[in-house]
Amino acid sequence: EKLLVESGGGLVQPGGSLTLACTASGFTFDDYAIGWFRQVPGKEREGVSCISGSDGSIYYDDSASGRFTMSRGFGENTMYLQMNSLQPEDAATYYCARADSGYGCYHTGIRGSQFDTWGQGAQVSVSV
Repeated sequence: EKLLVESGGGLVQPGGSLTLACTASGFTFDDYAIGWFRQVPGKEREGVSCISGSDGSIYYDDSASGRFTMSRGFGENTMYLQMNSLQPEDAATYYCARADSGYGCYHTGIRGSQFDTWGQGAQVSVSV
């Protein structure tokens, strides 16, 4: 069974940092596009960052660029999203997801419809 499990969410003050982890079981990240998404109640899910399975390039949404860093643990089947300078508008449930192929992550953005395996989500709260 293919599973993704997020961890590392929590409450942080504005300007603080959190690192989310996404651990896979039942498959390896090799050759698949992997993405981080977030959603707040009443709003559409938005793509935050992704890594292409075809060439390893990483994309960041404008909201994340310069503050968030997506990486893969060396020798691990875990993806990380390091989030710095967090602001109240970053508060959301964060999900990691795997695409159905190496594609879905492009230099122009994330094609969410190509992601078919999702984790349960990790809550990130940003408040004084």
